[in-house]
Amino acid sequence: MSLTRPHTRGLLALGAIAVILPLLLPNPFYVDVATKIWLNAIVCVGLNLLVGYAGQISLGHAGFYALGAYASAVLTGVYGWPGLGALAAGAAGVGLIAFGVARPILKLKGHYLAMATLGLGIIIAIVLNREIGLTGGPDGRAVPPLTVFGVRLVGGALWYWIAAGAMLLAVALALNLIDSPPGRALRALHGSEVAAEAIGIDATRAKVAVFVLSAVFASVAGSLYAHADRFVTPAEAGFLRSVEFVTMIVLGGLASTYGAVLGAALLTVLPQLLAGLADYEHILYGAILMGVMIFLPHGVVPSLAARWGRRQT
Repeated sequence: MSLTRPHTRGLLALGAIAVILPLLLPNPFYVDVATKIWLNAIVCVGLNLLVGYAGQISLGHAGFYALGAYASAVLTGVYGWPGLGALAAGAAGVGLIAFGVARPILKLKGHYLAMATLGLGIIIAIVLNREIGLTGGPDGRAVPPLTVFGVRLVGGALWYWIAAGAMLLAVALALNLIDSPPGRALRALHGSEVAAEAIGIDATRAKVAVFVLSAVFASVAGSLYAHADRFVTPAEAGFLRSVEFVTMIVLGGLASTYGAVLGAALLTVLPQLLAGLADYEHILYGAILMGVMIFLPHGVVPSLAARWGRRQT
């Protein structure tokens, strides 16, 4: 890995931020918020591969996130599975579900694709609410602590580092994929599916693969969230949660891995900053989002990078 490559420098800078950040946080509450930033970023990095690079919208990824969380909660809490085994089984199960629905869903385009993925997320939320025996229903269920080689992983500070490490791994995997031939195929699909097929790219196979990969990213993040928070509810599979994930990657910048991380950070922190404003919270939240998209129409990272590039020329 060459230090002269932009992706490598960016990853090192992100790692430095992750290391320095807890030193600046005044109390455990903010450490918990930072942990949620990194977990949301994992979902957004995977979702950005699907939406930003392959051009396939999804409004159901909160469902995959919740399935990963409940897989860990149920397999460890009910069946006594080891935590890492439950996480891997959840990711494999979510990957199989995503693979099973990908081919029929990804034949659709535009609004029809958005509606189909929305329907998938709603179905998952309904199942989690109604399977009270396993999921606890609307009240949710407690999650045992993650145990690795007999060591219980508990404590907000420890989970911050676990979440940060997982996020850096997700970013590194995404950057390597983007620079690889499959990554170039995804960008070709986004530009023109017909043209991509004309040069020999199997469009269906590429779309299914990135859909499954993004679902697995969401599942792993959900499993980590379940053990970090020690409690899960079906609200994590809700429609608004899926919209939040999409908003994060649009705000940060589509087809920008670092933009996905920044978008996750902004929309995780912003509600906390506005929480004390009572009736004005949602108004200000919407106004800030509108302002960012008006003045930075391509998302924060791509727009600022373009402006910096113009200044340098």
